[in-house]
Amino acid sequence: MIDKSLIQEHAEVVGSCGHPIGRVDHLAGDFIKLTRDSSPDGQHKYLPLSAVADIEGGKVSTIMNHTAATSLLQDEPEAGAGTAVAAS
Repeated sequence: MIDKSLIQEHAEVVGSCGHPIGRVDHLAGDFIKLTRDSSPDGQHKYLPLSAVADIEGGKVSTIMNHTAATSLLQDEPEAGAGTAVAAS
């Protein structure tokens, strides 16, 4: 389990492959709310914390590549959601 207190605003979120997913706006429960300007549709997206593998050097890395992690993004955080399945 990651220490979510280490996730800082505006930290870069990347897939396990190193490709960018977005930037942290703030934490919203068990989700990372990504900034609007880092979203292709200009809207906030939510990434489940369960998808986070590591927080190091101001960067948040996911347990899966950016394509798989992007498929987990939600428009609104869902109650009871947030379970990620590892994929490469």
